[in-house]
Amino acid sequence: MRINWYYIKMLGLLGLVVFLYAFASHKNGIRKISSPNVEFIGESSPFITRDNVSKLLIQNYEGAENVLKEALDLNELERALKSNPMIKSAEVYVAVNGTLNAKVNQKTPIARVSTNASYYIDDEGKFMPLSRNYSARVPLVTGYVEKNNLKNISTIAKKVQTDEFLKKHVIEIHQNSDKVLSLKLRQCKFLVQLGDTKSLDKKINNLKAFYVKSLKENTLNDYTKVNLQFDNQVVCSK
Repeated sequence: MRINWYYIKMLGLLGLVVFLYAFASHKNGIRKISSPNVEFIGESSPFITRDNVSKLLIQNYEGAENVLKEALDLNELERALKSNPMIKSAEVYVAVNGTLNAKVNQKTPIARVSTNASYYIDDEGKFMPLSRNYSARVPLVTGYVEKNNLKNISTIAKKVQTDEFLKKHVIEIHQNSDKVLSLKLRQCKFLVQLGDTKSLDKKINNLKAFYVKSLKENTLNDYTKVNLQFDNQVVCSK
């Protein structure tokens, strides 16, 4: 009987590959995890520190440095990070050398509520707590504000964030109990009455035209109220 050495060699080679893969997987699985390496992406302001993120990871695995790689549940660690109200999104992974890595995207505040409670509103219009590490320079929100109903305030705050004129001049957003909105501008005595958020772009364009004209005529301090609630006109009170 003729022996087919080619098939025997192929089977031997296949067995060797399987053995090496299993050995490598075993060694990789029992590798101890090193201290977490935390990287922030997006917003650079340190609302939450690397130490805070590391503690969250370690607390959820009773000392991540001493956990076997195969025992880690990365999805669980990501959920733990995302449960923090400062964190918008997170990605957790383990490098080949056993380093536990976390890429964290913090929330971005666009306004700060200052009523009977103090907190930020983020760029998705959601609640964000104040940070002990950093205070963002964003417009204040005063008046009547409900934490579970931030739609109108966040609409105005987003407009302020994305419009260069408003970002430079608006220091306060006020909402009364009837949901009527108004703005306070830096170094201006008058109150800008917006009303609601309808036709917001037109209202802001009217405000810009009024501001440029009054600045040129040196009459900005002659007014106490600038009402933008009427179509195609600005009504001023002295």
